[in-house]
Amino acid sequence: MTTRDVFRLIGQAQAAYARCIDSDRLEDWPDFFTEKCFYMVTTADNHREGLEAGLIWADTRGMLTDRVSALREANIYERHGYRHILGQPFIEEDDGREVRSETPFLVVRIMRDGSSDLFASGRYLDRYLVEGDAVLLAERVVVCDSSRIDTLLALPL
Repeated sequence: MTTRDVFRLIGQAQAAYARCIDSDRLEDWPDFFTEKCFYMVTTADNHREGLEAGLIWADTRGMLTDRVSALREANIYERHGYRHILGQPFIEEDDGREVRSETPFLVVRIMRDGSSDLFASGRYLDRYLVEGDAVLLAERVVVCDSSRIDTLLALPL
């Protein structure tokens, strides 16, 4: 597989991931990950310091599925949606089986009353597993630029 093919696969995976969340198809979100995966949302300061605790932390697809169930059934929050704006992924490593990439993002939050605001900005630090023409996230560390995180961080980034 060429570098161009890998870049295309990662770009398509990123777009599908964002579309899934933005379309409120959260039950499909865990399917972007391998069974044994790692997902964490943290701040740039914590990431720079090497602090392992995250605002959101999961190490299996089952934990991601549980998070979606909690969002749908247990949590109470004002109805809102997201719109992800993604930059081009930068491929850091590609050994044919694993790909490491970094992708900048902006997330706009749209409230039920129609108001919109910049919810988060940062970068995805990803490790994808490549299987034929498919890629799955084995690891996604969401590094938010700001240390001020809104309490409505309910939906995945």
